[in-house]
Amino acid sequence: MFAGEPIRERRPQFWQVAKRCCQIAATVDVAFFFLFHLLGSPILAWVNVLSVTMYVVAYRALGRKQNGLAITLIWSEVIIHAGLGVVLIGWDSGFHYYLLIFIPALFVSMRLQGAVVALAGLWGYYVALYLLMWFIEPLQPIAPGALLGVFLFNLSVVFAMFSYLSFFYLTMVTSANRKLRRMATTDSLTGLFNRRHMTYLVEKELARFQRNGHPVAFLVLDIDHFKAINDEHGHETGDRVLEDVADIIRAQFRTQDLTARWGGEEFLAVLPDTGLHRAQASAERVRQALLAHDWLAPNGDSIDITISAGVSEFRGDDDLNSAINRADRALYRSKELGRNRVELEVV
Repeated sequence: MFAGEPIRERRPQFWQVAKRCCQIAATVDVAFFFLFHLLGSPILAWVNVLSVTMYVVAYRALGRKQNGLAITLIWSEVIIHAGLGVVLIGWDSGFHYYLLIFIPALFVSMRLQGAVVALAGLWGYYVALYLLMWFIEPLQPIAPGALLGVFLFNLSVVFAMFSYLSFFYLTMVTSANRKLRRMATTDSLTGLFNRRHMTYLVEKELARFQRNGHPVAFLVLDIDHFKAINDEHGHETGDRVLEDVADIIRAQFRTQDLTARWGGEEFLAVLPDTGLHRAQASAERVRQALLAHDWLAPNGDSIDITISAGVSEFRGDDDLNSAINRADRALYRSKELGRNRVELEVV
């Protein structure tokens, strides 16, 4: 049977982090409910009940992909809660710090133009709140020691959330860079190196050959009658054949061997520190492994999958193209002699 579907790496999602932040924020608000009751500020205590409700609704909205509703609720909760906290017990309570958490999140969750507008609005609100507290006294002041405790608690929560978001953004950027590197160097269907990156790696290997004179072998492998497979069973089946052939080829070579999808149904393998006859034996292992594999179409029909191969060895007066061309000529000879065979370069 064909191998299973290739594993697809899951990209880190901002909305998953937003759900986690909803859980953290709701937990903090539960703690605030009891804290402000103890501090004699019942208004702020019951505001936290509303805040928890809003975060619960936002969390469920994120689970249903209603991201717009969720962001509206989160924005509203933080802006209103921060404003009430500052107005009721003072700027020194540190509630305004929660507004700053939005700064990095804006540019991840919104388009650039919308993020800039929202950032300007957030800055205006922050400054207005600061200036307001110059002209009014807190409506429900608490003891200086309790105020310090609230400030340290808020500072610690914001510090922790900033750390969490920073870790997420770093992970997201690292993952994106890794994915871009993989896309630039590998064939998306088979996972083998693509032609451009293979050329780069082989040229480095040939430079090493020129320094130490160790042998380097080239194998060009081609799936026999591949067009007929596509025509008879469809391109989806053809793609899955390419995936499985690539897996088999990869499994038969060493870690230090280089393998690539060279084009269409053709593959190139470069074997460092390998002479001509050892390379022939490696190509023969690939051919035998393909024969031993059970090839079935989606409708259950058996498919005959064989491979022809040509082998050459790098010479002192070679360049990359000449070495591959000799392997190509050996491949064409294997086709002419009936396919499903391995042929060596003509001396």
